[in-house]
Amino acid sequence: MDKLIVTGPCTLDGRVRISRAKNAYLPILAAVLLSDKPIHLKNIPELQDIKTMIKLLSNLGVKVEKKGEFTTFDASQLNSHEATYDLVKTMRASIFVLGPLLARMKKAKVSLPGGCAIGTRPIDLHLTNLEKLGCVINLKSGYVEAQVEKMKGVHLTLAFPSVGATENLMMASVFTDGVTVIENAALEPEIDDLAHFLNAMGAKISGIGTKAITITGVMSFHEVSYEAIGDRIEASTYLMAALATGSKITIEGVNPRHLDFVIETLVQMGAEIETTEDSIAVSGKNLKGCNIDTAPFPGFPTDAQAQLIALCTLVKGTSVITENIFENRFMHVPELIRLGANITLKGKSAIIEGGTDLTAAPVMCTDLRASAALIIAALATKGETEIQRVYHLDRGYEKLEEKLTKLGAKIKRVKG
Repeated sequence: MDKLIVTGPCTLDGRVRISRAKNAYLPILAAVLLSDKPIHLKNIPELQDIKTMIKLLSNLGVKVEKKGEFTTFDASQLNSHEATYDLVKTMRASIFVLGPLLARMKKAKVSLPGGCAIGTRPIDLHLTNLEKLGCVINLKSGYVEAQVEKMKGVHLTLAFPSVGATENLMMASVFTDGVTVIENAALEPEIDDLAHFLNAMGAKISGIGTKAITITGVMSFHEVSYEAIGDRIEASTYLMAALATGSKITIEGVNPRHLDFVIETLVQMGAEIETTEDSIAVSGKNLKGCNIDTAPFPGFPTDAQAQLIALCTLVKGTSVITENIFENRFMHVPELIRLGANITLKGKSAIIEGGTDLTAAPVMCTDLRASAALIIAALATKGETEIQRVYHLDRGYEKLEEKLTKLGAKIKRVKG
């Protein structure tokens, strides 16, 4: 397995351009299945999860051609409705094809998904609400087997504002007979992006950015070109890397409004942050601790929790970070402790006594965002930190070593 060697401490300087959001492009890629017209997507990030989703689409009969910044998808000749275990086992986002397959082909067979081991993340909300749309669903031998004669618009209320369920149900509803309303919908920017993409293809979706999304069924879609939003979690990671190293950098290609709570938290800790429509300049030293609870958007994102903990190990004072989304998302804590961090876990909370001097040691990635947290800590750690199992990192951060190196970090990949 590949590993990263990070030599610290270091100071970062310069500008870094954020990639398009993985969590926006994964459902958009699934939505390609809805159309029999060419779809041209711009600047798709080269990430393992994206590659897996494209391979899944290819196996379903989608023709894929990349030219320069654009990748063209032609789903006019779908020849399968089955997402097999071999592909689905590595990626939770594979469940996104369920809704589009039912909407387009009236049937679907999708393996129960895999991905990071950070909690159960059940798909019950997807399935129970698809049944309300008229789908017949059975769980058999590790697969979701579903079919429908004709979906009809209904009023759906989610028991929890699930991002995945909101997106899957939105895609499933685009061709329904009548109007579908999704109440208690999640508010994440990636949902808005998917809705804008579907509308660009010819869907009729309103209530974008609210907790009540309305989908009026249409008959067909047309050809479209589209580019997803910048990755707010990648941007958050670079913000915290800059502050952990006492550096000043500018992050480009992301909407700062998608990071309002993250930016507000860092400013309260003592960071100096200036924003434009698509950039964030950050600097700051002598930061203090914070008390934060993760929450669905617009709250503090669970996907930035690990990175914040890494930062809090380095600042003055005590921080308390409570994880309310996933029950097993502190697996990075033992690895940070190996570097010398002073962290105590108590129920759903991590109590961090900041200001400790970290010392290099071998550490191991346990999931995607834990990997980012270890890199942030390593950048501020004296000596060579060896970070193992970085295949987790490759699922969600494009060209990380290249971007950090351009900013002044000493980081190299050792092929395993």
